[in-house]
Amino acid sequence: MTAQDQVSVVRRSEGDLSAEDGTAALLTAYHLRTEAEKGRAVADADGLPDRYRAEISDPRTAFAGDVVLLALSGSTPVGCLVVTAPADGRSEIKRLWTDPAFRGRGIASDLLRAALAHAAESDAGTVRLSVWKWRTGAVALYERFGFTVTESWDDRDQLVCMERAV
Repeated sequence: MTAQDQVSVVRRSEGDLSAEDGTAALLTAYHLRTEAEKGRAVADADGLPDRYRAEISDPRTAFAGDVVLLALSGSTPVGCLVVTAPADGRSEIKRLWTDPAFRGRGIASDLLRAALAHAAESDAGTVRLSVWKWRTGAVALYERFGFTVTESWDDRDQLVCMERAV
């Protein structure tokens, strides 16, 4: 394995985030893929719903109070994950994404481990997440990390809600 093959996970808080640090490109890919999987493919970020465009154009504001974890191959961002600030003793994991060219290298697992460690440091007792039912690989990954399906807090069809103790 060369130095370029090694991936590190770094934390970015709102003060460290910008649309130019690679976060925006990863979030764009995530949202474009998700919309396509939902049958609502759009050509570019301009066609995404307002709330997703806001994350892409201004991650500092969109994730104020949260932590964004970036997986870097050298200095190139190849994965991301958002951990929300604890509320009522629970944090939420959102936007787990790995660049398709870097999949199969354990990056998503590294991001999840870092997210759970951060949640523990933040005194969250529970971590929850939601995932689309058709993302069976992601569901299996979450299950390997001890997440279990729980009652839904979101009424969107085909969205699976999961949680685990920290």
